[in-house]
This record gives sequence, structure tokens and C-alpha cells, in this order.
Amino acid sequence: MNITELARILKVPTQELRDKLPLLGFDIGQKAIKVDNKTAQRIIREWPILIKQLAAKEQAAKEQAAVSAVEAKEKPEIKIPNFITIRDFSIATGSPVNKILSELMKNGIFSSLNEKIDFDTAAIIGQYLSLKIAPAEQSVSKNQNETDVLKQVLSQEKPADLTSRAPIIVVMGHVDHGKTKLLDAIRQTDVAAGEAGGITQHIGAYQITHNNKAITFIDTPGHEAFTAMRNRGARIADVAILVVAADDGVKPQTVEAFRIITAAKIPFVVAINKIDKPEANIEMVKRELGEQLNIIPEDWGGKTVCLPISAKNNLGLNELLDMLLLTAELEAENIKANPDSPATGTIIESHIDPGQGPVATVLIQNGSLKVGDPMIFNGLFYGKVRALEDYNGKNVKTAPPAMPVKIIGLKMAPAIGEIMQIGQGEKIKINKIFSRARKAAKPALPAGGPAEEKKTAAEIKSINLIIKSDYLGSGEAIEGSLAKIDQEEVKINIIAKGLGNITEGDITRAKDNQAKILGFNVKITPLAEKLAREQKVEVKSYKIIYELINDLKTEVDSLTEAKMIRVDLGRLKVLAIFRTEKSSQIVGGRVLDGQVEADSLIEVIRDKQIMAEGRLVKLQIAKQDVSVVDTNQECGVSFMGKPVIKVDDILQFYKMEKVKKI
Repeated sequence: MNITELARILKVPTQELRDKLPLLGFDIGQKAIKVDNKTAQRIIREWPILIKQLAAKEQAAKEQAAVSAVEAKEKPEIKIPNFITIRDFSIATGSPVNKILSELMKNGIFSSLNEKIDFDTAAIIGQYLSLKIAPAEQSVSKNQNETDVLKQVLSQEKPADLTSRAPIIVVMGHVDHGKTKLLDAIRQTDVAAGEAGGITQHIGAYQITHNNKAITFIDTPGHEAFTAMRNRGARIADVAILVVAADDGVKPQTVEAFRIITAAKIPFVVAINKIDKPEANIEMVKRELGEQLNIIPEDWGGKTVCLPISAKNNLGLNELLDMLLLTAELEAENIKANPDSPATGTIIESHIDPGQGPVATVLIQNGSLKVGDPMIFNGLFYGKVRALEDYNGKNVKTAPPAMPVKIIGLKMAPAIGEIMQIGQGEKIKINKIFSRARKAAKPALPAGGPAEEKKTAAEIKSINLIIKSDYLGSGEAIEGSLAKIDQEEVKINIIAKGLGNITEGDITRAKDNQAKILGFNVKITPLAEKLAREQKVEVKSYKIIYELINDLKTEVDSLTEAKMIRVDLGRLKVLAIFRTEKSSQIVGGRVLDGQVEADSLIEVIRDKQIMAEGRLVKLQIAKQDVSVVDTNQECGVSFMGKPVIKVDDILQFYKMEKVKKI
């Protein structure tokens, strides 16, 4: 049946019908011309009921929106630091701990009271609890300074000197939803196969040409340990791709990635990946995008482009690239740079190469970087560019705006996220810089100073670590994740951290500090391995970050002492006293709430005062021994303790259970 005819029968405008059908559960797009007769007859038959249901939903949504608006207006903005324990988050927000833990579990995060969550996780939980969460000043100051430097550089350029540059695209989404595989298909390489565990462990930047136009891509890790790295990826991008698996739907890191994109105020396209899978459900993904993120696809009457793709089978990739270029054209005024200026760029990766020394990947955002240029970071001279390599490893003499290149010639590895500029900075000895880094890495003393530290040292267990990693980003992600599992009675102390293979110096330092060494994507030298055996220093190597974190979390849990906690079971009202002896009584009563269990402990309560304590030695119903009595059931109780129980007393039953401290 023609959709206009159906609209005429229902006596509604055609466009209104097109708008309402998806909301009523019918998969009929905005451009549909016909509806199959079976569906049309169902719509005609159920139309009055469907319209009432839709009106009720809309009214409920309005009421909820009104309530949320009032609550949002009434509740003040809550400042949260980069990392916060769940206990402190509960105190800061005034929300019950069990409610916070419940929301975390819904998002696949199982935590205890003293475990730390990062700001992004806290903000997501805050949304579910209708709270206004904002970052504390210290958590945004550095990012703000970086952004200010770039804005300042671009503001000094004359508009006539600015020319269009390649758009920078950031690829974001949940772990294992196919972000790296998508880039593999686009640039016809095989980066994904080289990643340990099939997940990206660091940021990669690559450039391709489509329709004779250059496009730069940034691949960001999806695992929860790399939150800071994902934030950097979004901050230097012009357009984002939010990748969602067609067989998995919206997940916690999908929500987080969307928050980062919206905070960065950049346009985005949704790529619904893995449509080749038998269990793929594109409509389910679109529905979840609408329900959880308020993303309404274009074919559902919204403004967001949602493209079905298969990175594995190269389906829909040309359409995706065309849409990215079109989106970039709409942002053309903001995607400009002056290629003739001295280079300014952001470090997106940094590590020490065994053959090349300290190297870094920089994304040029203005100007052009040339071999021989002197590089400065925060006013410090880091050396001259000795060589430049593109993402394929080929030597280039110049890197124009939006081009990612590897820099060789650094005196030391810069921090990820730092702004590189060209000029003459303060020359500083490398050992002075390393001294600063070591000083910054030392754990801070408690608020009460050294005396307080001595006072509590005996009560606090510690795990001393030396971390060696391949990339600064990996080391930073490990440190941030370890901060989350740090607890009040078990402290994780990072004695030292560095890049490159594990050496004899690391073993000696570990021995002196009673520390263990964790290596991430690095090797141990033969001499260091021999020395570690002789000195009995524990050295562990990892290729997947969450395996490292899980092992440390297990060790922390093993060091926490068990404690006894009380678990209330139920209350019983005494209705009769059957027998009273020197140190026991047999009474009868009815269970008011909860349940009574055999072998429980008992408090005798009269006028809200505890008169005596004892234990339950026998529990009977109709002279038959039982193990449990539920609410509103009558039973007999054999009480061992001071015989003071009277009719109408309340017996509180409870148990003491041994649990790990949290």
C-alpha cells in the first residue's frame, strides 16, 4: 500500500505518519514510498491503541524531563579530581554507596569502597544519578594550557596566509569493536595483527589519500586503561568516527567516547561495524544509540549519519570516506593552517628506540617541520631534528600541517600531549631533567608530614614497583590504572619508571628498594636476568595491560586483612515463655521481618534497649527442627544466654561473617 494512501485512511499528514511509524516500532524510513499490505492492515487495525500508547510515552518523557530539569537546577555542580575513591565520591555527591556500586556493575565495573575511579567513569555514573559532575581545576589546567598554545599560534597568523590542510580524523569506540581493523582496511595495512591480545596499546597516526584528498587518521585505544590517551586523540582532531559493533551495541566505552567527542565539540559520524556477522542487528544499534546517547540516525529523522560497514569485508568504506570529506568541508573554515610558519604540533607517542634513541610521533598542526629545526618543549631545548619518517617508515625532509611524522634527534623523550615548537629554548642537562622526573615520581608524604607517616607505616602494607615500558603512553596508562586499585591499607609505590629494556641498574635499584620489576612490551637483558636470579628480584613481563593490572589487583587483595562484619537476619516478637533455666530459655514467637536462621546470634531488645545477648541453639516449627523460618511464621527458639526474655520482647537475629577489608 502506498504510504500516502495509508496516511489518508488514518487521516494524518503523510510526513507525520513517516515520523511516528519508527517511534511506534515499525522499521519504515523517512524516504519510504510503500508499506507492505500485512503491515499496513496491522497499522490501520491498531492505530487508535498505538496513538494512545505514543501519547502516554511522550507525556511520561515530558514529565521526566521536567523533573530532571528541576533536579538539575536544584543540584549544585560537583567538582571531581582526575581519580577519586568510591567512598569519597559517595561523600562528595551525597549518593548512597550501594547505588554507586550498582551503577558501576551495570557498566561492567566491579569495584570496592576504596578503589579509585577516574573522572570519566565518575561523570558517567553521575549522569545515571542525575548529578552535575565537573572536573576539578587541576584536572583540566594542563589540557587548557596546551589548547591555549595552539590557539595563540593560529591567532597570530594572517588569514591570507592560511590554506586548507588535511582533516584529522579520530577513531573512537568500545574495545574490540573494530577500530584498528577499520583503519587496516582503509590504508590496506595490517596493524591489528601486530597488537598483543588484539587491542591497540598506544596511539597511532596514519595518512591516506581518497579522491585526491589527504586524510589523517588517529587510532585511539579502546581499553578503559587508556582514558587519558583517548582524550588527547579527540582534542587534536577535526572529525570523529564513533565505531559501534553491530553484534554488540552501545557499551560503557562507547558512552565514554561519545562524551569525549561532545566535550571536544567536534562533528562525528557513526560507523556501525561488523554487519557481516550473522548476529548483526543494525536496528538494535540505532535504537540503543537513541536511548542511551540521544543520537538519532538520519533515516530515523535525526541529524547523525550512521553508516553500516564491514571492515573485515571492505563494505561501505568508500561511503564512509566520502562522508568524512563532506563533513570536513562543512568545517573548512576551522581546518586551515599556514604551511610556511615554523612548526607547532602535539606529541601523540613517545618512546626510546634501541637503535635510534629517544623518538616521538608528532602531529603537525601549524607550519612545516624540517630536518635541522631546533625543537623546544615548555621552553626547554630538546635537540635538532636529525631525521623525519612518515607512518610507512620512509624518510621525508619536510612535514606539512596535518602530517604525522616520527622525529629522530631528540635528547630525551618528551611527554605525550606536550606541544612542540621551533625555536631556541633554555639548554638543560639531561640528568637535571631526569632528576626532576625522579622527584616527581616519588610518593608524596601524608598530610600530617613525616611524623604521621612514621605513625601509620607499621599499619600499612606496601608493594614497591619499578615499571619499564616501550612507550610513555603505555607507562602513563599503567600508572593511572594502578592508582585505581591503590587502597588505604595496601599502598602501591612506584619507585621508578622508565622506557626501554630492563637492565642491571634496574635490578640493583629494585634490590635496594625491595621492589619488583614490571616490564611492558620490553625485554630483560641476559646480564640483568642473571643478576635478578642471584639477587632474588622478581621480574615480570607483560604484553597486555589489563593482565598486568589484574595480577596487581590480585596481589593487593591477598594482602588485605579479613575482618568480621555483622549481618542482620531478622526480628522475632516473643509471644510465650515455655521454659526458663539458669543460663537458657525456650520461647515461642512470630517472625516480624527477614528470617531466622539456625546457629544465629541473638540480641534481646526491650523498649529499644539491649537487655542481653546470646545464641540460638535450636530452632523448631511444630516440634520439628528446621534451619530457616521466614517472615510471619511462628516458631520455637532455644536461647542460650542470660534468661531475661519476657513476652513482647524483640529478638534480633544476626551473624558475624569474615570478609576482606574494602
